[in-house]
Formats: sequence, C-alpha cells, structure tokens
Amino acid sequence: MEKIQCICVMRDLLKGLSELENRLEETYGVSLNEAMVLCSVGAETVTAGTIISCTGLTSSHASKVIRSVEDKGLLARKLGEQDKRQMYFTLTRKGKNCLERIKEQGVEVPEWLAPLFL
Repeated sequence: MEKIQCICVMRDLLKGLSELENRLEETYGVSLNEAMVLCSVGAETVTAGTIISCTGLTSSHASKVIRSVEDKGLLARKLGEQDKRQMYFTLTRKGKNCLERIKEQGVEVPEWLAPLFL
C-alpha cells in the first residue's frame, strides 16, 4: 500500500508541475525549464556547464532550452576571452526584467498542492 501512496504523491507532483508550467507560460512567456535557466544565470556570467549543474538538465536538452531562451531575447552568449571554445551566458535586460517579475510576483501554487510542500 505504501508504494501505491508514493506513486499517487508523484502523480500529484507532476500534475502540479504541469500547472506551474502553464502559469509561467501564461504570465511570463517562459516554460519551467526556461525559468530554471534564468534562475541559474541570475546576475552572473556563467558557462553552459553551470546551467546544466543548476538545472539538472542533460547537455543536449539544456542546449535546446538555452537556444530557446536566447531566441526570446532573454539570454546573451559570448565567447571566452582566453578560450574561444568556451561560451559564457548572461541575462539581457529583458531577461533580467523577466526574472525580477517572477521573483516579485511569484507563481501561485494551487491550494491542493500546497500541503505537499510543507
């Protein structure tokens, strides 16, 4: 019975994450993974490796999400000064504004999901 209960909790978490992603898309125009990339970069200049370790995305998936965030004008890429093979990422003004709005306004967690976070 305990295993079934665990699966039910995971189902509720996935449902909640789906709702969270929908609200991020509607309110801020970013997916959950894109928001995680914005949070990973923040006010710093970081490498793709830093984004990967902060988000937990695979390299190939992180590359796609980074490209998507760049295409939305939220992230800028530049070559390393000493090693031209190394890429560095910073938030654009638009990206900083988006991240700041997310931090200030937040995303409402559905009431039914709140007990799972306590």
